Amino acid sequence: MSQRAEASQCGGVVVEFDSEEIRDARTKNTRSVTGSALIYLKGPKFLIYVSGALSMWGDRMWHFAISVFLIELYGRNLLLTAIFGLVVAGSVLLLGALIGDWVDRNPRNKVAHASLFIQNISVTVCSIVLMLVFLYKQRIEQIWDGWLTVVCYTVVIILADVANLASTALTIAIQRDWIVVITGYNRGHLAGMNATMRRIDQVTNILAPLAVGQVMTLASNVVGCGFILGWNLVSLIVEFFFLSRVYRIVPALSVKPPVEEEDLVYQQGTERPKSQDEDNAAQPQPLTESNCNTSLHLKQITKIPLCFRRFRWLVSTCKDGWRAYYRQPVFLAGMGLAFLYTTVLGFDCITTGYAYTQGISGSLLSLLMGVSAITGLMGTVMFTRLRKTYGLVNTGIISSCLHLGCLLLCVCSVFAPGSPMDLSLLMPNIANSSAELGEMASQRQKHTYPLRGGSNQPLLPDRSSIHWTNNTVLFDNVPSDSAPESYVSIILLFLGVITARIGLWSFDLTVTQLLQENICESERGVVNGVQSSMNYLMDLLHFIMVVSAPQPQHFGILVIISVLFITTGHTMYFLYAHKTKRKRRLDT
Repeated sequence: MSQRAEASQCGGVVVEFDSEEIRDARTKNTRSVTGSALIYLKGPKFLIYVSGALSMWGDRMWHFAISVFLIELYGRNLLLTAIFGLVVAGSVLLLGALIGDWVDRNPRNKVAHASLFIQNISVTVCSIVLMLVFLYKQRIEQIWDGWLTVVCYTVVIILADVANLASTALTIAIQRDWIVVITGYNRGHLAGMNATMRRIDQVTNILAPLAVGQVMTLASNVVGCGFILGWNLVSLIVEFFFLSRVYRIVPALSVKPPVEEEDLVYQQGTERPKSQDEDNAAQPQPLTESNCNTSLHLKQITKIPLCFRRFRWLVSTCKDGWRAYYRQPVFLAGMGLAFLYTTVLGFDCITTGYAYTQGISGSLLSLLMGVSAITGLMGTVMFTRLRKTYGLVNTGIISSCLHLGCLLLCVCSVFAPGSPMDLSLLMPNIANSSAELGEMASQRQKHTYPLRGGSNQPLLPDRSSIHWTNNTVLFDNVPSDSAPESYVSIILLFLGVITARIGLWSFDLTVTQLLQENICESERGVVNGVQSSMNYLMDLLHFIMVVSAPQPQHFGILVIISVLFITTGHTMYFLYAHKTKRKRRLDT
């Protein structure tokens, strides 16, 4: 009789001890969980996340620090910063297609390694130059009657621009191409990786400038340069190793179809049927005088100097890149995303500068920026869930409606109590003197600053008293009585800006994945390069808007124009979604 039966007959309690088989099974489960974790940590996704985090952290630190350094070098003046911004935007605008074409025509590992090396070395050399300028600024200003200082400024701006171009190439290669291949063209996995990369970007956008800013504040600008220099050298080694490992463990990354073959396949589906005359023209023709003239023309082209031929090839490549962008089925979606860059409704120096003129403190603004980062993360989570439930195209529609709905609060803030908007400043009476205008404006709005000529305070006042933090302008000499009559307007403005980021980042991820899924592999680089150019172009327009209407009283007009641009962008996406759904109905 067994122990279980004896115990039951005696009314006892059966106590079962774990057998060796059960213990072995639990041990195997524990080992399997540990093994799965190790496999994930060694897998391509985790390596891409770590590499991307290091790269984004370095980019955010550098973009923040270079603006501060340029202001400090030029006597607390914004001239160098403005020149740097124009050079960066102009270079990407002009060279975006060329960068993308270079990404398409070269092996993936060479593109990633070259971009990574150029970016980090450029930042390293630029940091060394800045350290020397900060240490020996007085001596440098005395050499060549001060022209050596101009040379140093020029070198710093050129190196920083080269680093930005290399960063653009690396972003296109990794986030627009590698991720698609790593996920095996699985849409669900692709959406997850895109969302994770965007979350990393949101977190680094807040923490990285804060970290380097603390180093520069507690130590000095020289120590800040050294900190960035060391970070880039370490990041270069780690990212190079991680990307190389990803390239080795994902064999599909080494396979890249020729550009010409895929272009031919694409054109076969888009070109119109050839007529009989065209077929006859395509056949070999006998040698005639016209053919001889053509061959002579080709010989004359070959006689053109090499530099002119190279320039002609560059122009042709840019033209072909923009044509490729235009003929994409997701062209309207990409253009819609670009239009969202023409806005003052974000946490940049324009909006935060306006907030300071309305009596908002720096600590409160920092808190609002943290809340906006949280809402951005909420947008990435919403994107993944909406895509699973409603599909990618419908996710974009829902995100667009949410974005526009939240921005209506910003429009309401223009007409709410406490808004400083004054349309009379845009069309002043010619008979009135500038002094009279200044007096009228000071009576309408108590929290403006008197400047020369009696004009109102611009969004970026008193350049000598500006401290730059993460996309924020802080004023030293803001009067203590600078509070507006009502805070309703500024509350509505930031409530709209913060909540709109949920729909904004969900929409951004939607368009990003649409570009990844619908662009053929051979054109991925050049199309995304042109997309970057369009984004920079539309971003330049919003700065032109601010230059045209720089007063706080004009900010309401800028808000309305921004909402119009954003509405136009979402309308383009609605047209794309309508065409896509109609095409699906016709196909079925």
